[in-house]
Amino acid sequence: MVDDDTPPVDGGSDADADARALASVVRWRILRLCLDEPLTNREIAARLRRDPGTTYHHVRTLAERGFLQAQPERRGQRNAREVPYLATRKTWHAGNLGPLVDRMLVETFLEELGEADPATVDLGRLGVVLDDDGREELGRRVSELLNDFAQRPPAPGGRPYSIFLAIHEDAARRRT
Repeated sequence: MVDDDTPPVDGGSDADADARALASVVRWRILRLCLDEPLTNREIAARLRRDPGTTYHHVRTLAERGFLQAQPERRGQRNAREVPYLATRKTWHAGNLGPLVDRMLVETFLEELGEADPATVDLGRLGVVLDDDGREELGRRVSELLNDFAQRPPAPGGRPYSIFLAIHEDAARRRT
């Protein structure tokens, strides 16, 4: 959930570059993988079942835009030098990056949902009719709840979960 105080993209070059960097399901998946533990390009590629060369291009792009941060290098297989990366959580406060990034979030959600154990999935859908004040209150309260959980440290021995939430106008139900 984006902070309400974060301004929308105004066409500035930094925001545009961030939006381009996030216009990929693979990149969103990489950010999620590197959220709690630093992973090397090889480890990321293995988890995503992708070619390490292709994955490296995505890792490099995310690191250049500040979405991933290189950690101290370590030695891997055959004593090879490896650089692990950790997500910076920059996306949490990135603001509205436009419809293409929104679409990537939905596609990423669907891809991750397809890999999830159905027993761990809890979905809900709700239709409401709100005035502007009610819509603002809903957004604020949801944002407060998500921010509370986003700031909590990972529970030792806990299971990782993802939360996907969208509040949108239900255009088909709009009264004409």
